[in-house]
Amino acid sequence: MSADRSPFLRHVLVAAALVCGLANGALAQDTRTPRTAARRVDSVRVPPLDNRIDVVTPMAPELATFGAYPIGVRTITVTDRNRRDVLHTTAGDTTARYDRSLTLEVWYPAAATSLARLGEYRVIMRDPSVTISLFGQAQRDATPRDGDAPFPLLIISHGYPGNRYLLSHLGENLASKGYVVVSIDHTESTYDNAEAFASTLYNRPLDQLFVLQSIAELGAPTSRSFLAGRVDASRSGIIGYSMGGYGVVNTIGGGFRTAAATLPGAPPNNLLLERSADNLMYQRGGGDVRIKAAVAIGPWGMQAGFWDAAGLTGIRTPTLFVAGSADNVSGYENGTRALFRGAVNAERYLLTFVGAGHNAAAPIPAPTESYAYSPTLKSFPFTHYADPMWDTRRMNNILAHFITAHFDARLKGDSSKLAYLDVVPNGKDGVYATDRDGEPLATHNYWKGFKRGTAAGLVLERERAAERRP
Repeated sequence: MSADRSPFLRHVLVAAALVCGLANGALAQDTRTPRTAARRVDSVRVPPLDNRIDVVTPMAPELATFGAYPIGVRTITVTDRNRRDVLHTTAGDTTARYDRSLTLEVWYPAAATSLARLGEYRVIMRDPSVTISLFGQAQRDATPRDGDAPFPLLIISHGYPGNRYLLSHLGENLASKGYVVVSIDHTESTYDNAEAFASTLYNRPLDQLFVLQSIAELGAPTSRSFLAGRVDASRSGIIGYSMGGYGVVNTIGGGFRTAAATLPGAPPNNLLLERSADNLMYQRGGGDVRIKAAVAIGPWGMQAGFWDAAGLTGIRTPTLFVAGSADNVSGYENGTRALFRGAVNAERYLLTFVGAGHNAAAPIPAPTESYAYSPTLKSFPFTHYADPMWDTRRMNNILAHFITAHFDARLKGDSSKLAYLDVVPNGKDGVYATDRDGEPLATHNYWKGFKRGTAAGLVLERERAAERRP
C-alpha cells in the first residue's frame, strides 16, 4: 500500500549496501572505538532526510497537513517525589519509595522561526547501542508564541519499550496547529532503561496524571517556566500507544478488574488495586476532568484480562480508539475492539487499519539505520517500527488527520471538525462523485478530506454514550 515506491527502493539499496559492507569485512570492529550500527550506515552515505518525521505525502487526507504555527521544542524534567518503587519492593514487605524523574519533550507554537531551517533530534533507536538523527520542523528552544495563548495541552505516552520520540511526528504536527504537546520518557520503560514489566503496569497511568499536573503548574501565569500563561491544562487530551494506551484507558476511568492485581507479572502487594474499579477512592477520582478527549492506539491489556465490562463503564471521556485488525500483541476482537465496545458511557470511535498489525499508525517511519541487523537485539530493529502491510508515512498521515479532527472538536470547540468523523463506516463503500470542476454531486459520500480511492482499507465506527449495539 505504499504511496511512493522510490523511498522503498532507496532503502532497499541502503540495506544491500550494508549487507555488502558486512560481507566484505569492511566494517570490522576497532578495539579502541567500537563501531555502532549508526556509524556503519554513515559509511554508505545515507541521505539524512530519509529520517524525516514531518513528511505529508500527496495521498494524505486534508487534516494531515501541518498548521500555520512555527514550532518550538524544549526538553525538560519533572520529578514525582515519594512514588511507590515497584522494582525494589518484595511481596509482603513494606512498599519502597523513591523520587521518580521523567524526561519530557515539549513542542509548542513558536513566535517566529526560519521555516527553511532543518530541525534535528539526536535519539536512541530500538537498539539502545545506536544513536541516530531524526529531522523535522521544530526549532530547539524557540521563543514561545503569546498572541493566541494559552493553547490546549496534549500528552503523548509511548509503548514498552519506547521513548518520547516514537510518536514525534504527532508532536510536531499538532503543535503546528495550536497545541502544546508533551511526550513522556517513561522511566524503566525506555529503550535504554527498560526494567521489569511490573513497573510499567503500575506507573503508566500515574506518570500520565503526574505530567498533567506538572504542566498545569508550569503553565500557571505566576510560574517562571517558558510555559507560563501559554498552556491551558483545563483543556487537555491524551494519546497513548500500546502500554501508553493501557495507561490511557485507566487514566480516563477504566478501572482494573480486581483479579488483575494478581495476574502474572503484576506489581507486588496488590498495588494495582489502587486503581481498580472496586476501589471507592478510584471510583470517586475516576477520570481527571481536565482530560476532555483521549486517543488509545493499540492499547494493551484487555486481551490479558486487566479489564471487564464493569470496569469499562467508568470511561466517560470521548475517545478515539485506533487499531490494526491483525494486531497480535494487544489483540483486535478481544483487545482494542473489545475496549471500544465496552466503554458504553463514552462517545467513542474505532479507526481500523484493515490487515495492519500492532505497529498501525503510531510509530515514526523506520529509521534508515534500523534496516541493518542488530547484534545487540539479534534481529532487525526495522520490525519495531514498520508494518507488514501498510506504509508507515501513510498511516501517520491518516492518524494525524483523525486526531486533529477529534481534538479540534473536543478541545477547541470546533464542531465543524466532527464532519470528518461522520463517515460511511467502511471506506471502500464510499462513493466519490464530483463534476468537472471537482464539486461534489448529490451521490458523493466519500470520506471528508480524503482523495479518491484513499479510504480503502480503513473502517471508522462510532458509538454514542450509553448506546451499544448487540
